Amino acid sequence: MTESGAARVLVRVWLPDRPGALGQVASRIGAVRGDIVGIDVLERSGDIAVDEFAVDLADATLVAVLVREIEEVDGASVEEVKVVDHFPDPRLDALGSAEVLCRAGSDDELREVLVAHVREEFLADWAALMGPDSCLAGDGPDLPGDATLVALVAGTTASPAVVNGQTGPEDLAIAALGGHGATLVLGRDGIPFRQRERQQLLTLARIADRVWRLLDDRASLDQTRFRVSP
Repeated sequence: MTESGAARVLVRVWLPDRPGALGQVASRIGAVRGDIVGIDVLERSGDIAVDEFAVDLADATLVAVLVREIEEVDGASVEEVKVVDHFPDPRLDALGSAEVLCRAGSDDELREVLVAHVREEFLADWAALMGPDSCLAGDGPDLPGDATLVALVAGTTASPAVVNGQTGPEDLAIAALGGHGATLVLGRDGIPFRQRERQQLLTLARIADRVWRLLDDRASLDQTRFRVSP
């Protein structure tokens, strides 16, 4: 929130995927002196779209009015509204995530950085990197126990559609690190995970898997050099 009392607001909206619906929502936002600075398409399914609007409001007290105005549009429904300090930028955020992961100097550091970073980026309640039968790294006060996590991973990875990021339980998102037989899993109550977020998580998991492989190769090379040193 700025010193003037203005607010930066992220609004997730379900709206009919029909011509004119987006313009109607934009008009309602403008009616409460809201300035749309970005729109992120999170999901499209059938004739419904889930879009996230980044809105600058002239006055923070107008948040409730903003929600009411948007829901005046036929078929539109506000899923979640959140006042933020800054607006996310998916393209820049992806580059920043890659930089954070690539700075890791060891396997252990990579695993710890990975779960902490994805939990923060996706506003998750908890994040875990799971091996076949145990948690390799975890972050969050609500992190479930190993047995629960193993069961969650086993149940969700049984579906190819979930593994590919096409769908999944609303409160869970998963991504495989195939090169190491590990699975990244996030939990978040109240704000469902959407397709774009699931695809973003898959991309981060692939980057982390590659960095992990590079760290393994470097460690193996260092060991070889140590053995052959005079």
